[in-house]
Amino acid sequence: MTETIGVRVAGLRKLRGYSQRGLATRAHVSYSLLTKVESGHAPASPAFIGAVARALKVDVPRITGQPYQEPVSQGQRLQAVVEPLRRALLTQDLPPEEAPEPRSLAELRKDVEEASQLGRQARYLRLGEMLPSLLEELSIAIHHSDDPRLHALMAEAYGGVSALAHMLGYQDMRGIVLERIEREAQLSRDPLRVARTRWSRGVSLLAVAAYEQGLRLMEQTRRGLGDDPERMEPAAAALYGSLHLRSSVLAARSGDADLSDEHLRLAGQAAQSLAGDSTNYYGLEFRPSNVALHAVSAAVELEDGAKAIERALPLYKAFPVDLPPVRAGHHWIDVARGWYYHGDRGQAFDALRRARSAAPQQVRNHPMVRELVQTMASTGARPSEDLRRFAAWLGLV
Repeated sequence: MTETIGVRVAGLRKLRGYSQRGLATRAHVSYSLLTKVESGHAPASPAFIGAVARALKVDVPRITGQPYQEPVSQGQRLQAVVEPLRRALLTQDLPPEEAPEPRSLAELRKDVEEASQLGRQARYLRLGEMLPSLLEELSIAIHHSDDPRLHALMAEAYGGVSALAHMLGYQDMRGIVLERIEREAQLSRDPLRVARTRWSRGVSLLAVAAYEQGLRLMEQTRRGLGDDPERMEPAAAALYGSLHLRSSVLAARSGDADLSDEHLRLAGQAAQSLAGDSTNYYGLEFRPSNVALHAVSAAVELEDGAKAIERALPLYKAFPVDLPPVRAGHHWIDVARGWYYHGDRGQAFDALRRARSAAPQQVRNHPMVRELVQTMASTGARPSEDLRRFAAWLGLV
């Protein structure tokens, strides 16, 4: 097996000169949990990772081991898209002197929509191969005409870069991209796109355990939209509800179950105000089924396996058939963690296989999948042949 999160934590802890009790105190996690994670007897949760990274004064990827360097051909191809994307980011305001005439706004919009669709389908390799040239052409078009609609397209295209950077573990790169997205959103003169950008920023704040700041940003952004989704235009109501969903997960990660449930309730009200409206505003997919999925996520972040499975079981029977693969993959990863916390490894592994079926590239690069599989393989009974094959597919063996 490759190095686990627990092994990395132990190594960084020793470099800092901290005892296990000393690190547990600094990170505000239990001594028992820390010792179990370090020994590989319990999986590290995102909340644990964020708290320990902050206490050790390191970036989260130092704990997770991202970006993963793998000998597998597809893994190498996915990593290979990063440098062309970095180059596109660094040269965004320096288009070639002899650049060809850009295509029409309609043609560029079609390609941006295709890139967004690739992201929703979790087809990250094709997305990464497509984005560098698209970003360059958009920068050329903006150089020719400072049209707000072009800035809106650039912001959406940058969203694909953000998704890739987050998935592969390049959080420094993602931070730069989020700043670019906000700038392009401002230049698009679309206040709802700006609000969407701040919703995205909540993921970065979640990753670094800045829960209070994330909750405050979500609240400030909602306040700018109003306080009654029934009186908002549908796109604004979808953003308003999505901001409550982000707040629910932030509150859960901070350990506040009551606040998390309150945000879920308010998000549910917003979703009901959009009943019958299935338009995908700003890529948010906001609707009642999305609220149900986030309810599972919130319970998992609270490490409440019983509640997570109670909320997940109805979705086994009525799973949204039109759910984009990237969201389905994330959901089944959550369900796997929920079953593990609930004490059922067989169901946890079944959920991991469902996640892989929905979004293989996403699952293969997800730190929580790797952590869960490593823990399951190294504790309890001898791992099954199916689990060993799954670990090999992840590149862990």
